[in-house]
Amino acid sequence: MASAQLGGQGWSMAGRSLTALIGGYAAAAGLATLLARLLPVERVEATAWGMILSFLFYAAFGLWAFHEPRLTRVAAVIWGAAVVAGGAALLLGVRP
Repeated sequence: MASAQLGGQGWSMAGRSLTALIGGYAAAAGLATLLARLLPVERVEATAWGMILSFLFYAAFGLWAFHEPRLTRVAAVIWGAAVVAGGAALLLGVRP
């Protein structure tokens, strides 16, 4: 019966997992979009580099989310990166 109840540690792990999975994906997608917009190469090549590096970003965010002891720092950095990168990509608009 004890496994059915989530204590403080269980909620922390659930929040960390959701932040790593969903927030890490959002941050990696935002950074990939921003990188594809800012790289000074052709549009196709910049998009390819952004997508290739997004896998590295996602893995790094996921690993760091479980390494960092404080959940608030994890959530602030990952969700902050997602919002800032996504917002910057929206403000910059489509690449000419």
